[in-house]
Amino acid sequence: MTIKNKKNMLVSLYVLFFIICIFIIFGKNTFFDFLNRVGMNGILVLAMVPSVCCGAGLNFGISMGILCGLLGGVISIELGFSGVSGFIFAVALSVVFSTLTGIGYGKILNGIKGDEMTVGTYAGFSAVSLMSIAWVLLPFKSPDMVWTIGGKGLRTTISLENSFGGILGIFGSIVFFVIMCVLVYLFLHTKTGIAMKTAGIKPKFALNCGIKPDKYRVLGITLSNILGALGILVYSSGYGFIQLYQSPLMMPFSAVAGILLGGATIKKASVFNAVIGVCIFQLLITLSTPVINSILTDSSLSDAVRMTISYGVILYALVRQGGRRLK
Repeated sequence: MTIKNKKNMLVSLYVLFFIICIFIIFGKNTFFDFLNRVGMNGILVLAMVPSVCCGAGLNFGISMGILCGLLGGVISIELGFSGVSGFIFAVALSVVFSTLTGIGYGKILNGIKGDEMTVGTYAGFSAVSLMSIAWVLLPFKSPDMVWTIGGKGLRTTISLENSFGGILGIFGSIVFFVIMCVLVYLFLHTKTGIAMKTAGIKPKFALNCGIKPDKYRVLGITLSNILGALGILVYSSGYGFIQLYQSPLMMPFSAVAGILLGGATIKKASVFNAVIGVCIFQLLITLSTPVINSILTDSSLSDAVRMTISYGVILYALVRQGGRRLK
């Protein structure tokens, strides 16, 4: 067994130990809260893996994929789908939308190599602002979604009680996350996946081998976008609501914090990093939230502390990389 494998196994044992501690010390309610958080957020963290592997770095522009998932969700509700069929239809639409936007976004990133994370952040912010206008102008008519006064424009928060809210449940969302992890892992070990990783790590070597790095960068960004769309649907189903307008603005930062906590870098990430990262990050949130709420009675302050933890993790991880630009 290599030193790297021993280190990964040691990390896994630490995570398992902490999970057991939660179950023993804080009771099963806290344990199930932890599992629920992992299931809701896991795919969003997993979405960072293809982006890093293809050489585009951490996908701060995953907001585009999230918006595609939200659009698929509200269209599903508008057309009257509910339950399992509503969730499947929303997934199908979101995959189509996120594939198209992912291809376009990937081509944009190919033109600004070395600044993908910076441009991705602003691209994500711009997409969220643009869709904030679209949520008002798009011709949705469902009384479950539009504003009561005026009958136009989607509400900020849309209940999923009558559609696909809670359709997966805690264990369903965990199983869905595990399935997506297995699929991503298998893809990364196919001929196409290996070519994509080679193009991301050593683009010049890949080019000499007949591999086109730009093509595989687009593929990686598109896969990241698709996972982001699926992730937000799982998150919304578990949460019970779809949140529009400015709500998706900061979601990429939590996903980035999760993958970095799992040991990933801006140049290398794996499914293992995503699983460990989401477990550690959600463990931190699960344990810190009750403590913060007991100290700070203002909910807005507790949210600010949680975001401070997220940004602090990102800042630490990026500083640890020495601020090196992607090549």
